[in-house]
Amino acid sequence: MEKIWYKSYDPGVPHDIELPSKTLPRFLEEAARKWPSVVAVKFMGRKLTFSELDRAAGNFAAALAGLGLQPGSRVALHLPNCPQYVIAFYGTLRAGCIVTPCNPLYVERELAHQLNDSGAEAIITLSRFYPLVNKIKEKTGLKEIIVTNIKDYLPGFLKTLYTLAKEKKEGDRVRLESGHRRLLDLLKQFASHPVPEIEDDLEKPACYMYTGGTTGVSKGAILTHRNILANALQVKSWVNDFQEGKEIILGALPFFHSYGMSTALNLALVGGGTLIPVPQFKVKEILKLIHKEKPTLFPGVPTMYVAINNDPDVQKYDLSSIKVCISGAAPLPVEVQKQFEALTGGRLREGYGLTETSPVTHCNPIYGSNKAGSIGVPFPGTVAKIVDIDDPSKEMPVGERGQLAVKGPQVMRGYLNRDEETAAIFHDGYILTGDIAMMDEDGYFYIVDRKKDMVIAGGYNIFPREIEEVLYGHEKIREVCVAGVPHGYRGETIKAYIVLKDGVTMTEEEVIEYCKANLAKYKVPKIVEFREELPKTMVGKILRRMLVEEELAKLKKEQGS
Repeated sequence: MEKIWYKSYDPGVPHDIELPSKTLPRFLEEAARKWPSVVAVKFMGRKLTFSELDRAAGNFAAALAGLGLQPGSRVALHLPNCPQYVIAFYGTLRAGCIVTPCNPLYVERELAHQLNDSGAEAIITLSRFYPLVNKIKEKTGLKEIIVTNIKDYLPGFLKTLYTLAKEKKEGDRVRLESGHRRLLDLLKQFASHPVPEIEDDLEKPACYMYTGGTTGVSKGAILTHRNILANALQVKSWVNDFQEGKEIILGALPFFHSYGMSTALNLALVGGGTLIPVPQFKVKEILKLIHKEKPTLFPGVPTMYVAINNDPDVQKYDLSSIKVCISGAAPLPVEVQKQFEALTGGRLREGYGLTETSPVTHCNPIYGSNKAGSIGVPFPGTVAKIVDIDDPSKEMPVGERGQLAVKGPQVMRGYLNRDEETAAIFHDGYILTGDIAMMDEDGYFYIVDRKKDMVIAGGYNIFPREIEEVLYGHEKIREVCVAGVPHGYRGETIKAYIVLKDGVTMTEEEVIEYCKANLAKYKVPKIVEFREELPKTMVGKILRRMLVEEELAKLKKEQGS
């Protein structure tokens, strides 16, 4: 296939990615030699240099070996973004074990499913989550529970303050049952324990990254060392003025999600950058952090940039350090992009990816042509094409809609324990994304919608994203989600869920009239609901599915009565 997108690459961005035959733990060892005193992690004033991070990760690897975990054992990381996550992630890989990141917001059923499905033998969890983990332990194959307190890696004064004022209130003062271990004790106890020599095999699994479960039961994508290393290096190469040993990366995306893992956690490591982990996105705290710490890279999701744009005090903060932001996980409205770039002077570019692709496959050039509404062009070493929705062996011509198919070094090996689903998602070496897309004559790709989100109303195929783009252009609207809801005559009808900006009012009639002026009649929402907020994943992706489920439950109740 002709890779017409190469002509759109920024100068210096390679067409392919050269993968060294070494894994991420080896990168950490090299970083400790190359930049020993460069700050690798900065958390609420506490600094860990690359030398200190390397030592801590080594101690964690030794602790796992000391506890009897063998190479290939699965270790669950049940933590928010904090230094302990970074240490445990690289320490687990150094011990030859497989990382299983867990969403800290999971309830008992969800967490137990993931621990059992992944075969996790050990878990490291935050003290406030310990009661939940302890409760489900007998329903899982866990042999070891390691507990860390958020204050373990706070600087002295803050640690004391936290102990006195917050520890008990936040649920972090817990008594461990016999046999369960505290992280800091463990690191000291096994500091001199030998770690098995692990061969640098890029084809071995490094991470079982679970899909968000937004389409049913969460599935584990088997990401190899090659997959996660490739994606970190692809992101680094995309930022053609990336300065090794000098960039400061704001880690506001959850590291348990593949997006945060690649564009923040692993990018910082392979580029000798300083990572600033943020446990929870709160706009005021983010603005203060940017003002104080001067991050240069800020990967995020549109809702984060929307929150910053609309904060009433945003002008009080200096955001000019931000050089590059890659936005993913959801469509980036053009108005949001323009406003954020005007505020910061940086570049905000829409990208695209899947959990199954580690995750990034496409992005708009950072400094070159940025096409509004496009996810950009394929990353170095990545090939993409548009195939017929019903027949993936048939490639669609330029400008025609179809399903997006991708292949590259970041594409997963398959789903854990799900051979049939693995076979269904791959075709002729390509992964079928489930997204409806098109490619233009310059090799830029456009996501029209999710295959499963397409609404068929009155015989028309309607794509919610198109309507959302129009509504985001209205000056009163902060956030919007459009969905197809059940309708007796039309089968489905279009409903818009809208969150307004602070201090403004709007009527349903205003919304509909605005849409009539900007959309074909059949695409205009028939129902409008104003809300205080929209349901979101922890990453910040708006949950359209949850809104549709609410409508179905409402309908069922009405029919029952």
